[in-house]
Amino acid sequence: MASEQTVFRLNSRQSIVDLTRSIEEIPKVAAHEVLVKIRSVALNFRDLAIATSRYPFPVKDNVIPVSDACGEIVEIGPNVQGFTKGDWVIANFNPGNLYGPMKDWFGGLGGPVDGVLRNYLSINASSVIRVPKESSLKASQWAALVCTGTTAWNALYGNIPLKPGQTVLFQGTGGVSITGLVLAKAAGAKTIITSSSDEKLSYVRRKYGADHTINYITHPEWAKEVQIITQGNGVDYIFENGGSGTIKQSVDSISYGGVVSIIGFLSAAKQEEMPDVAALALSKGCVIRGITVGSKQLLEECVRFVGSHSLDIPVEKTFPFTEEGVKAAYKYLSAGQHIGKICIDVE
Repeated sequence: MASEQTVFRLNSRQSIVDLTRSIEEIPKVAAHEVLVKIRSVALNFRDLAIATSRYPFPVKDNVIPVSDACGEIVEIGPNVQGFTKGDWVIANFNPGNLYGPMKDWFGGLGGPVDGVLRNYLSINASSVIRVPKESSLKASQWAALVCTGTTAWNALYGNIPLKPGQTVLFQGTGGVSITGLVLAKAAGAKTIITSSSDEKLSYVRRKYGADHTINYITHPEWAKEVQIITQGNGVDYIFENGGSGTIKQSVDSISYGGVVSIIGFLSAAKQEEMPDVAALALSKGCVIRGITVGSKQLLEECVRFVGSHSLDIPVEKTFPFTEEGVKAAYKYLSAGQHIGKICIDVE
């Protein structure tokens, strides 16, 4: 095995192209670690926010970005059990968050801790999950589950478990929404998805089987359309990606006692227009909960579900692991025209 690897770091965090390629030593594995040869990484909106200093949580200086990867174990520490060389694995977003709620923001890969935009990763074996050997999914699709899959699974099962026949609404056509839609459909739920593009909505309905679609430009008060679709009952779950700018419409759409999962902050309200979230929650007796990705336990449940149902996890486009390819992937993600995940194939 080679002794050096390619690593990308953010020396500055002023732009999505402030990525510097360097050659560094491959890390040595400690007693309880495995060395993973990374095959593919998946990007998230978080990676754009970190690169442009818009991420509201801790980020270390000169960080290796990106949290989501799938790879092959090539070396095993002497105290590691349960893995063999050649196993394909993914690791949790926060390696220390094995179960239950995340305790703080100091453990997430690609932010306060060096991430996976490199050839090799040494990591504690307790945070690693083996993916099914018999699966036909590509490395990029497994990588796409790390944040997106865990977040979606947490929204559907982390509080009040989704039941067949219930209705889930997804805001936008990004990775969490589309992956969540695939999971929810496989679990027997009814689905509604919103977007500003009729073309995207038509594609998602055709490709992923969304039951209903709403263009929120055509219908700015889209909660009224939700109530029509659900015959006044509202939806049982909402993937809230907008934040303060869309939370009122979400609560107007939710059923009494339903669950609104705050996943993103893409549409902030002006300070003078901030909604009274406490009053809104009280008005529907609903649960409004922030989703901080999720634990290894939730990711493991998601992997098991995806594998047993042979789900086709949506990856729209992959880029090469070159300086030009990595920067192009960031630019493509920032354009916001994608449906599903954007990945970088390392090898």
